[in-house]
Amino acid sequence: MVMTDNNRAVIKLKEKFSSSILDVKEFRGEVTVTVKKEDIISVCKCLKEELRYDMLTDVTAVDYLGQDPRFMVVYNLYSIPNKDRLRLKAPVGEENVEIESVACLWNSADWLERETYDLFGIVFANHPDLRRILMTDDWVGHPLRKDYPLQGPGREPYKGRLS
Repeated sequence: MVMTDNNRAVIKLKEKFSSSILDVKEFRGEVTVTVKKEDIISVCKCLKEELRYDMLTDVTAVDYLGQDPRFMVVYNLYSIPNKDRLRLKAPVGEENVEIESVACLWNSADWLERETYDLFGIVFANHPDLRRILMTDDWVGHPLRKDYPLQGPGREPYKGRLS
């Protein structure tokens, strides 16, 4: 196997955070590392400061309704000096829908975490300004959750013809 920067990142993370890593997968050259949510700040700090993942390109979530944990928070990172990508995931349970904000490490996390909060209802602890960003302040619910009503909150289903 060719030693890529992704492999170096995984080796370093396994050395430093062996008890935090839940899973490592590689598919078509893309590496995904799943870590415990309690360790997200320390893992991200290592990725930024030691492994030079200096750009957070996206934060989002996936709703696995009916599974435990229900949510997976997904971070897409990029290292400009190494020209390398890494996906980091952290499971978040339905009973405590909270994870630490990484806005203290990457400024780009600010609006990305607000969007994830707005659409999935995941609370980012210690976020500098966690409030809705897409939906109005009086909006009920979080539209990207799989149990969100298809017609929106309090709306009647469409009864006309679709074609």
